[in-house]
Amino acid sequence: MLKQYETVFIMTPVLSDDQMKEAVGKYKAMLAENGAKLIHEENWGLRKLAYPIQKKTTGFYHLLEYQAEGELVAKLEVAFKRDERVIRYMTVSLDKHAIAYNLKRRNKASEPAQPKAEVTNEA
Repeated sequence: MLKQYETVFIMTPVLSDDQMKEAVGKYKAMLAENGAKLIHEENWGLRKLAYPIQKKTTGFYHLLEYQAEGELVAKLEVAFKRDERVIRYMTVSLDKHAIAYNLKRRNKASEPAQPKAEVTNEA
């Protein structure tokens, strides 16, 4: 049975945009080749780290949400460990509440912002 997972990984800040996209593409291709279904992807961009990692204070954050077998998560994490571009990663198995929350959050983000009604001061 497929479970739903969310993986956030941080890549070294010395990468160019093309190098970063190539690294993300590699992991997305790995998921697809192993029968995973990519549900959602977010590029959070360059962010400050909470503490220095390998003497770096910033990193490129990327999130992948997908459905896959548990063995694939282990393969993916081995690939992260071998890749010098990835400085940290974390994979979380999502329960039904987390899946519902993510869906609600994505739907809210995709809605256009409602213009606020103007208040007029008429007597």
